[in-house]
Amino acid sequence: MFQQGLSGLNAADISLKTIGNNIANASTVGFKGSVAQFADLYANSLNGVSGNNPGIGVSVARLAQQFTQGGIETTNNPLDISINGGGFFRTVVNGAVQYSRNGQFLLDKNGGIINAQGAQVTGYLANKDGVILSGAPVPLVIDSSDLKPKPTDNANFSINLNSRDELPVKTPFSPTDPTSFNKQTSLNVYDSLGNAHVMGVYYVKTAPNTWDVYMSNDGVELQTQKVLADAAATDPVKLARQAYYDAVVAVPQGDILAANIGYANALGEALEAAILAIDPGADVTKLNAMWKDPATNIGNRGNTNPDEIGATMATAFMVPAVKQSTLVFDRSGAMDLTAMAALTPPQKLPLTVSLPIFPDLGSVQPMTIKVDFAGTTQYGAPTSEKASTQDGYSAGSLERFAADEKGVIIGQYSNGKSRPLAQIVLANFASPDGLVPLGNNAWAESSASGAPQVGVPGDGKMGKLRSSSVEVSNVDLTRELVNMITAQRVYQANAQTIKTQDSIMQTLVNLR
Repeated sequence: MFQQGLSGLNAADISLKTIGNNIANASTVGFKGSVAQFADLYANSLNGVSGNNPGIGVSVARLAQQFTQGGIETTNNPLDISINGGGFFRTVVNGAVQYSRNGQFLLDKNGGIINAQGAQVTGYLANKDGVILSGAPVPLVIDSSDLKPKPTDNANFSINLNSRDELPVKTPFSPTDPTSFNKQTSLNVYDSLGNAHVMGVYYVKTAPNTWDVYMSNDGVELQTQKVLADAAATDPVKLARQAYYDAVVAVPQGDILAANIGYANALGEALEAAILAIDPGADVTKLNAMWKDPATNIGNRGNTNPDEIGATMATAFMVPAVKQSTLVFDRSGAMDLTAMAALTPPQKLPLTVSLPIFPDLGSVQPMTIKVDFAGTTQYGAPTSEKASTQDGYSAGSLERFAADEKGVIIGQYSNGKSRPLAQIVLANFASPDGLVPLGNNAWAESSASGAPQVGVPGDGKMGKLRSSSVEVSNVDLTRELVNMITAQRVYQANAQTIKTQDSIMQTLVNLR
C-alpha cells in the first residue's frame, strides 16, 4: 500500500543526490553532469491483462551522464589543454588505461606529462629530428636536452641588382675598398660546433648583365673587430683609438708619427690579447711584426689616419674574399643559366663554396656550403636584398613548449628554433554513455561503451586541442537549482501520499 510513495521518495532522493553532485562539481574541470532517468513499475496480472493495474511505483532506470561540450576558459599554464569536440585524453596509471576530459597537466621529475592523480598522458614521441613516430601510444616524456647545433649546408641569396649601376670605380676588387664593388651583403652561417660566422658576399658588375660574386668568411667580422670585441669584453679598437688620442696630446708639437706608433702598439696589444683569448694556440707572428718590429711597424708609415691603421691590421688577419661565380642575366632581368654554362670555366648553380674559419674554434675546417641565388634578378630598380636564408643554427636549450590543435607539442629553444617533441592522442567511443565513471575525472571502457578508437586530434570525430586553456564543467547551475526545487516538490508530494495512506490506515484500524 505504501509501495508507490516509498519508491517515489527513493527516486526523488536519488534525483536530489544527482543534482547535488552536479552542483558540487560545477567548478570541476572536465566534469560531465548527470541526469536521473526513471521508469514506472507495474505488477504482472495473473491473466496477463494489466490495463486496470494502478502501478506499484517508480524505479531509477539509470544515471545518464551528459557528454556535451563544456565551455573553454584560458589559463596561463601551457600544459593546460582543452578538447574542443569529441574524444578523451588517454592516460595510464599503474598500468591501467583511463580516459579523461580534464586537461590540467603538469610535468613530473622525469619530464613525464601527468595529471593531478599521477596518471600519465599517452601519445606518440618524436625522434631527434622532430619526426613524430606513430604506432602504439606510449606515456609522453618531454625531452629537455639541448638542441644540437646544425652546420650550415645550404644558403640562398635573393637580391635585385640594379641594371643601371656603373662598373666600380676601382679595380681589382678589394673587400676593404667599397669603390671596388657595387654591393655587399652578409649572412650568419654556422660551423659544426654551432659557432656563428659572418659570410660576406660582394657583387661586382663587370659588363652589362654580368656580375662577379666574391665570398669570404669572417672578413666582415674581423674588419669591424666584432669577434675581438666580443672576446675581449671591451672594444679593442676603442681602446686603441683612445690610446692614439692620448699619444697625440702627450707628444710635444703634435708628433703624429709618434702618435701613430703609439696607436699601432696599443691596437696590436689589444688585438693580440683578444685573439689569444679566443684561440690560445693562434699564430700571432704576422700581427707582432706589424706592431712590435720597429722596421715594419705600420706606425712608421708617415701621417697615417688611425682608422686606416686599424683597417690595415684587421685586413692582415681577414680571410680574403674569393671569386666564386659569375652571374649572367638575360634582357628580361632573369638569370640566364644557359649563358652561364657557356662561360669559361662553366658556371653552374648551386655553388659549392669552401670557406676557412678564423679564428679556428675547433670546428670542421673549412666550411662547405652549397650556395644558390634563387630569386635573384637584375631590374632597373635600386639594388636591394630580398631575402637571404641558410639552414644552420647554433646549440639551444629548451625554454618553453606548448601543444597545437593537432596535439603536437612544439618545443621552443633559446636559439630561436623549434621542433616537435611529442604528440598527444585522443580516444573516442561508439557509446560514451557506456563508460564507467571511476572518479578523479576519469572513466574506464566497458562492453557497453565499445572499444576505444585512438586517433590524432582534429581527425574524423576527434576534437581539436587548445593549449593554455581548460574545458570547464558542462553543468548549468541555474538549471540545476530549478531542478532541485522540482525534485524537492516531488519528494514532498510522495511524502504526502504516504501520510495520506497512513491516515486511511488509521481510519480503518479505528473502525469498530
